[in-house]
Amino acid sequence: MNTNNSTITANTRPKTRDAHGAQHTEAITPAEWELMRIIWTVGSIPTREIIVLMQQKRDWSESTIKTLLARLTKKGFLATERENRKFIYHAVIPENQAMDDSAAQLFNHLCSMKKGKALINLVRDQAMSKTDIRAMIAVLEEKLPDAPDAMTCDCLPPSARTENATRKEPLAQFKKNLLRA
Repeated sequence: MNTNNSTITANTRPKTRDAHGAQHTEAITPAEWELMRIIWTVGSIPTREIIVLMQQKRDWSESTIKTLLARLTKKGFLATERENRKFIYHAVIPENQAMDDSAAQLFNHLCSMKKGKALINLVRDQAMSKTDIRAMIAVLEEKLPDAPDAMTCDCLPPSARTENATRKEPLAQFKKNLLRA
């Protein structure tokens, strides 16, 4: 996970500090993510090239793309420089930081008992290189000796948790235990 002073959520509401220390708190939409992915991949890029590349991916008008670029600039994710009559865009927030923060924020919303299953499903459903798979295995082998046998549910405040919060109780039993507390 990223240790920078930032948090970006999946849909996303970043609280990210850029290289200049400015904090970003507005949401970044899926459409804006698509533009950011192009800019992160290409680097500094003129408006016209962004439009051409984006229109090869999506059936979006030039004005839609320019509006998204303006929003991302206003939110602080992009910066522009003027070269002659062209505007050149570049990312202010590094891609790895945005991705790490987005994933971390998403997993912060999940029950601790279900994070492992979510990761298993995610890994199963994604295409990955052998290098990435080996790196994941190495990380898992490193974590294994210190991992607990089971994770505890953290959905409820400690005062409302049952004695055995590592398994799901029927709703009636849960309510009964809650009323006794």
